[in-house]
Amino acid sequence: MRLNNLKKYLPITVFIGLCVLGSMHLKDLTPMAIRDFLLGWGTLAPVIYILLFTFVPLTLFPDAVLAISAGLVFGIVPGAIYTIIGAVSGGTLAFYITRLLSHDLIEKKLKEHSRMSSMIETKGFMIVLIMRLIPLIPFDVISYAAGATNIKYRDYILATVLGILPGVTILVTMGDGLASPDQPKLYIAICAMILLLVAARKGHKKLFSSENSPVIGD
Repeated sequence: MRLNNLKKYLPITVFIGLCVLGSMHLKDLTPMAIRDFLLGWGTLAPVIYILLFTFVPLTLFPDAVLAISAGLVFGIVPGAIYTIIGAVSGGTLAFYITRLLSHDLIEKKLKEHSRMSSMIETKGFMIVLIMRLIPLIPFDVISYAAGATNIKYRDYILATVLGILPGVTILVTMGDGLASPDQPKLYIAICAMILLLVAARKGHKKLFSSENSPVIGD
């Protein structure tokens, strides 16, 4: 019954998301452009930002660009909180889009990433956590792939929150640093991101065989 209700309201949710995203030309947006857009909403900026992050899986727009803009607009702590809320919402939307709609349709759209689903199917929470820790694997692709498996939503979303914490913190700090480039935190964040990427690359090679590894990149 619960899944039937979700399926009933999913088209409405997607329509609202497309309307929200339709107010922006996402393809050519930079963190600075998103900052200007959000500031135009005044006190509603946090709500609009969370909505953007929630519905961005419909476009596969890079989440990192949004996270950096959060640091520019809101600062480190509020920006990280809003980004995690948005990521959880967006991850939930993508997860249930796959779970409630045709798995075959999603797999055709993301054919080169279909191996993720089989890996998540067998290793569940741990594999989602590891994938979320690797910023080289697109956030939304993981969400869609997880929805095509039998992983429990609770395990999926907990692994998502824990896995994105390091990357979100670094990206939001980077954005906050761009607002005041004379501060050392920008350079600290850049160094931290480089270290995270290096560790992610090594971790990917170590944890996944070339035969079973998901494809990296958009």
